[in-house]
Order: sequence, then C-alpha cells, then structure tokens
Amino acid sequence: MKRPRWPLVSIRRLLLMLLVPGMLVVASAELWLSWRTASDAADAAYDRSLLGAVKSIDSSISTASGGLGVELPYRMLEFFELTAQGQVFYRVATEDGLVEIGSPDLPLPPQPLETDRPQFHEGEYFGQAVRVGSYARELRTPVAGAQAPQRVIVQVAETLEARHDFRRALLLRTLARDLLLMLLASGLLVASIAWAMSPLNRFRQEVEARAPGDLTPMDPEGVPAEVLPLVHAVNHHIGRSREQAEARRRFVDDASHQLRTPLATLSTQVAYAQREPDPVRQREALGTIRQQLDRTIQQTNQLLALARADEAPLALQPVDVLRLAEATTREAWSAAREQGVDLGLDAPERAMPVLADADLLREALGNLLQNAIRHTGAGTRVTVHLREQPRAGAPAWVHIAVVDDGPGLPPEELARLGERFFRGQRAHAVPGSGLGLAFVRTVAQRHGGELRLAPGEGGRGLCATLVLPALPAAAPTASG
Repeated sequence: MKRPRWPLVSIRRLLLMLLVPGMLVVASAELWLSWRTASDAADAAYDRSLLGAVKSIDSSISTASGGLGVELPYRMLEFFELTAQGQVFYRVATEDGLVEIGSPDLPLPPQPLETDRPQFHEGEYFGQAVRVGSYARELRTPVAGAQAPQRVIVQVAETLEARHDFRRALLLRTLARDLLLMLLASGLLVASIAWAMSPLNRFRQEVEARAPGDLTPMDPEGVPAEVLPLVHAVNHHIGRSREQAEARRRFVDDASHQLRTPLATLSTQVAYAQREPDPVRQREALGTIRQQLDRTIQQTNQLLALARADEAPLALQPVDVLRLAEATTREAWSAAREQGVDLGLDAPERAMPVLADADLLREALGNLLQNAIRHTGAGTRVTVHLREQPRAGAPAWVHIAVVDDGPGLPPEELARLGERFFRGQRAHAVPGSGLGLAFVRTVAQRHGGELRLAPGEGGRGLCATLVLPALPAAAPTASG
C-alpha cells in the first residue's frame, strides 16, 4: 500500500502552528473568566454599597403616626449618588402597594422576597439600565387600618455607568497582563523549540560533513531520547549499505578470482589448438576447450545468481511448497536417471504455503537436488521430504529437506559446507564451483529462514534442510 505524502513542513513551524492557536484559545478562555470575575467583583462591591443605602433608608422608616413615614437621609443619598457616579432612585412601599413613597414603578424582583433577605437584580427604569436592591421586613406597628403582620418593601436602584467603567478598567488591565504573558510565553516557546531542535541540526551537520564513502555508524552520545530512534534507524540503514557495499566488493573479488584462472586456461588451450597441425589432436584440444568453457559458463551463472540472491529485491507472493517441490523434483528426474540415482518425494497431501520469491525458491531447491544427484553416485537414493514444525504463538516452520544416502562428508568438511567456493575432497572429482549451497543459504536468510546441513539417516549421506516460516493463514498460492 502506498503511503500518503504529507506536505513538507518543518517541525519548528509545525509545533508553532499547533501551540500558538492553543495558547490563543487558553488566553481567550482566561479573558472570559477574567470578565466574569470582574463582573462578579463589581457586583459584589457595588451591591454592598447598594445594600448600605437600603439599610439606611430602612432605619428611617416610622409608622408611629399611623401612616408610613420616612425621614430621608439626603446626605447619605447624595454621597451614594456621588459614589455610584450616576442616578439613584428609591422606593418605600407596603407590600400591598396602598402606601408608596419615592420613585414609582421601579422593577420588581424576579423572585418573591424573603423577609430580611435582600435581593439584587437588573432591570430597566425609564429607558435606563439599573441595578436594583430590594429588601422586605415586617413592620412592628402596622399602618392604620391594616391587619398584622404587614411587610414593608424598600428598593434602591442605581444606573450602571460606574459598574461598567469598573469592569472595563479591570478587563483592560487583565488584557494587558495576558498579552504581556502571552508574548513572554511565545518568546520562551520559540527559544525552547530552537534549543530542543539543536541536536537535530548538529546531527544534520554531522551527516552532511561525512565523506561519501564513510559508512561508520553515527555516535548516539549526547542525543536526546526522542532523537535516538532516528539515529538507530540511520545506523541501521548505514549497516545495510555497508553490507551491500561489502557484497558488491566480495562479488567483484570472487568473480575476478574464480574467472581469472579458467580464462587463462582457455587462452592457453586456444593457443595450443592453433599451433597443433594434427587434426585429431586439434579436435581433442577443442573438446577440452568446450568442457572448460561449459564449466566457466556454469560458474559465471552461479556467481550472477548468488549476486542476485544477495541484492535483488524479492518478488514475494504466497507459494505452495508442495506444488513447487513436485515441479522441481519432476524436472530433476532425467538427470537422476542419467546418474543412476533413485529420486523420490515424501510430502503430506495438503498445501504448505510460504511467502517467498517463487523463482529464487525454485532455483534454491534445484541447487540442492543437483548437488545431491551429482555427488552421491549411482545406486543411491535422494528423497525430498516436506514437513511442518509447529511453533507456540507463531506460524509453523516449513522444512524442505533433500536427503541422500551417499558417502557423506567428514565432520570437519561438514562444518564448512555452504561457504563460498568451498568444496570437499570428494567433490573435486565432479565439476563445480562451490557456490550452490552458498546460494541456497543466502536465499534462506533473505526469506527469514536458514539452511541446516547435517548427516543423513543413520549417519549416512547428507541432509540439507531449507527452513522457511509458513504463512499464518490460508491464502491463494502459486506453484512457483
């Protein structure tokens, strides 16, 4: 699946794009809270002053004359009006509204008044927004003609200019403070991001300063923990590049070493054939040249196959090992008959899927069969065994074993079998390059498996086992 391409944005800019809007949201929320706090503080302060005016008027109420009388504290009202920086209205009335003194039609409280509990609310009086404080208490002596108990209502209202000015001033101070703090926080944020990004800049400079052929790992000393996975990933990539460079160097060395001698031999044989006047001997020399040329071609093909197994990308697909083994064994029957080898297949009657490059896997199994057929000799048996080895909590291993009952190898040679260009003492009688098992081992490793080499049944012959991880679930498979 193709990964989505993200727009090229620096980490510094991305952090600022994420954090600055967040800071603005927090500042806006803090400003709203400051407004609410300022409003509550203004209401609390001015409502206490309003309650003082209510209590002052209430203390001047008298019913001694049989009616409702109020000795208005004009100086107190003038002082309160000066403090409120606006107009002040008052109203004193009995609860039934029959007796009323002061400003009529002041907004009534939205909730019924409780005795001796003031209530504050906002309203409108003659087109002006006002804040009203209302208070109710029982009269000790009811108004003449009224039945006890009787309550008197005292209301004092003021316009809201002073409250609004107080809120506005407090909000402006809060806004200036928040703006200053936000600027300081933004500067600190930019400086912190720049400081936090400095290890990446040093890491970039170190990579850029390297020579093209420098494949030594990067030093993780002093790198922050968040950057450490990147350093490990770069070192892993450097390690793979070093392995590929080593594989290419090894291939060039192997090719030059292995092809120099056959080519020199061919040159000598061609020169000899050119100088030979006898047609019979000349034909013999040409036959020898043909054999040497065939061996050189085979060796070159194996070198190229080994290089492809080392570096070529794998075309992975579900492959049924049973069908692949049947086809490869069938292809090897003619060679087995020519060598007098009894070739057979021992496998369960069920699909055994693996995720593999079908061409490489078929070539690897073909190499194992060719080695076994060519080195065991006439009258021997070569059998391809297929089986699965379960694993707890993981997909099973698929074993592809080529077992023969030939002469086998001594332990010291068996330990080195699979090394490039290594051939046992008995193998020198048979043409070969010593690259077949090295190719099989490389294919196994690239597929996440391994090549196991051990003596055959009863200590006779050789058992070469290609071990691969099975697919975890059934899937459509190719025969390879």
